Amino acid sequence: MARFHADTGDIVEVASLDSPSDPWVREFPIRVHALGPVNTGYGYTSNFTTWLRNHYQDFDAVIVDGLWQYSSFGVWRVLRGSMVPYYVFPHGMLDPWFKRTYPLKHMKKWLYWPWAEYRVLRDAKQVFFTCEEERRLARESFWLYRCHETVVGFGTTMPSGDPLHYRLEFLTAFPALQGQEFWLFLARLHEKKGIDLLLQAFARISPQRPSLRLVIAGPDQGCLKSKLEQLAARLKITDRIIWTGMLSGDLKWGAFYNAEVFILPSHQENFGIAVAEALACRVPVLISNKVNIWREIEQEGAGFVGNDDLEGLFNICLRWLDLQDSEKHSMRRNALVCFERHFEMKRLVERFRACLKN
Repeated sequence: MARFHADTGDIVEVASLDSPSDPWVREFPIRVHALGPVNTGYGYTSNFTTWLRNHYQDFDAVIVDGLWQYSSFGVWRVLRGSMVPYYVFPHGMLDPWFKRTYPLKHMKKWLYWPWAEYRVLRDAKQVFFTCEEERRLARESFWLYRCHETVVGFGTTMPSGDPLHYRLEFLTAFPALQGQEFWLFLARLHEKKGIDLLLQAFARISPQRPSLRLVIAGPDQGCLKSKLEQLAARLKITDRIIWTGMLSGDLKWGAFYNAEVFILPSHQENFGIAVAEALACRVPVLISNKVNIWREIEQEGAGFVGNDDLEGLFNICLRWLDLQDSEKHSMRRNALVCFERHFEMKRLVERFRACLKN
């Protein structure tokens, strides 16, 4: 988003809690003021508020990106009551799923919610949500909740290269998929992504399509892959699954362009950038109704939506298999339309800038 803002002529700078020596700081395309390193998980450093007090008048607006770190509370300490407005992007960090799934962490957040994040949200000029579902869910986590809500959307960019090039790059890297039809899961391997449900649903539908493969792409977190491989072995689908590890760049786009459909049965997903990327490549999506942009997908006919349980996932897989070729073609066309209407970054930046000017 910062890059697109810069393309419009805006001056955009980033103040972060990172260390100046962090490699992502050096590689970032926008000017970064790295004010760390910090010694706690909360990210406290007096450098942040000192820098902000000295420089905030150089800017017309300040965007707080995320919650639960000192960067949000530090902005509130410096800018409350000033002439420079600040805005907050929670990015799903108020989703009640975290309260239900990690109750101890939620109790820890309660310790500083009333005197920190509650005030940050209350005094922000606007709190920006990526979709209507995120805005609705945010109200359910904490009873002390008050803010000026605005749904501005979120998104990504389309790949700029030749789709044929991306397809060939991917198939060269994974020759076992040459001539094979496959469904794609692309995300980190994490318990909230519902990959165990995906394997079970795939095992149930796979006899109907003996040639179909399942590609699972993403970095392993918490040694989950070994457990998933054991589950696949018990389900007797080991030979139907390709584990690629993390994909990026041309290989990532090649995976999308070669996929028949993209599938993400998450138990919680604030936005799902990979969902938007799949749509940009004209790939229909099968997602759970816990992926917060499910309403937009359903509205545009760009995929199927089900509950985040085995039956819900199995049913949307069957719905896809039952489609005629002409219906699948229409859904691929709808996928691109959905991306352009709801998730294309240039349009979103225009909407975002309009909110800042109001």
